[in-house]
Amino acid sequence: MNIHEYQAKALLSEYGVGVPRGGVAYTPQEAEAQAIELGGPVWVVKAQIHAGGRGKGGGVKIVKSVEEVKEAAAQMIGMQLVTHQTSAHGKEVKRVYIEEGCDIARELYLSFLVDRGTSRVAIMASTEGGMDIEEVAASTPEKILTIFIDPATGLQAFHCRQLAFSLGLTGKLVGAAGKMFQALYNAFMSSDASLLEINPLVVTGDDVIIPLDAKMSFDDNALFRHQNLAELRDPDEEDPMELEAAKHELNYIKLDGNIGCMVNGAGLAMATMDIIKLYGEAPANFLDVGGGANKERVTEAFKIILSDPNVEAILVNIFGGIMRCDIVAEGIVSAAREVSLDVPLVVRLAGTNVDLGVQILADSGLPIVSADDLDDAADKVAKAVKEAQ
Repeated sequence: MNIHEYQAKALLSEYGVGVPRGGVAYTPQEAEAQAIELGGPVWVVKAQIHAGGRGKGGGVKIVKSVEEVKEAAAQMIGMQLVTHQTSAHGKEVKRVYIEEGCDIARELYLSFLVDRGTSRVAIMASTEGGMDIEEVAASTPEKILTIFIDPATGLQAFHCRQLAFSLGLTGKLVGAAGKMFQALYNAFMSSDASLLEINPLVVTGDDVIIPLDAKMSFDDNALFRHQNLAELRDPDEEDPMELEAAKHELNYIKLDGNIGCMVNGAGLAMATMDIIKLYGEAPANFLDVGGGANKERVTEAFKIILSDPNVEAILVNIFGGIMRCDIVAEGIVSAAREVSLDVPLVVRLAGTNVDLGVQILADSGLPIVSADDLDDAADKVAKAVKEAQ
């Protein structure tokens, strides 16, 4: 789960991280009121969407009067903001963040993330703040320091000094940065975050270090422990189909392809998407119905796939272990009868009760193509798409 910048900064402040003063506004009038409350002489108006690169897309404006704050807010609220992290359609801006201006002397980069390769928290730091870290990694990787934190000991003072020195900090800034790093680490660990990115982390003209931006993501599987965080979810920033899938405990991610996929097991789902690409088509989604899915969940999964207008065909690939093939077949037939099935459907079943499952599909009277194995299934679904064009 992602949250907005203003929400991330409010959370970080609870852990003792000093952040610039600011307030959220949903209308130009509210933006004007926030600017008056903050006082000048400089304000920053920031569009609040779950995507980076807002400044390049016109979503960040530095202004020098209350009237300009109101004008900038009026321009941003309701706009479709397109960045390199959004689709070509962009995201609608429904709120802006009005923040006090800052005298920036240096821009740095800092992030905390879960490194699955080492099963540790990784902290990345770079003197190249304000830039995409991917670009820095590609062009000047020597300017990125990455350290891994032993979960048994946590963040130590020597880690903080190492980070500070790598960022070129000296004097009192070393100690101030160390306290901030520790507070950020505590916030990251306590909230079960998966990512905390500050870009830029700035040093001001009067030698104060503050996060000028903040991006946070959290592990959905841990949200039951953090009701306060779960309440920060903004459904307007999430795909409606993914939200609907979550209600039925389905692991669904919308993609840009044309072949809808329904699979049980994440590994098998990845293999299915790969082989679809191998046969010249592209998956429209990742969908793992889980090992213990029932008939109702399979039915809902099928409805969600069919609700995507980009889907030109569907490939169902099920290995019946915990979940029996006949249950899957009943779900497919049930869903296909509830929703107008106007695209080719290829089904590959294997495992428990596979013969019964295949028989249920055959007796349904629906135009379902059975496949013997995954290779056969991918071949048939690719041919079905081409024949339908």
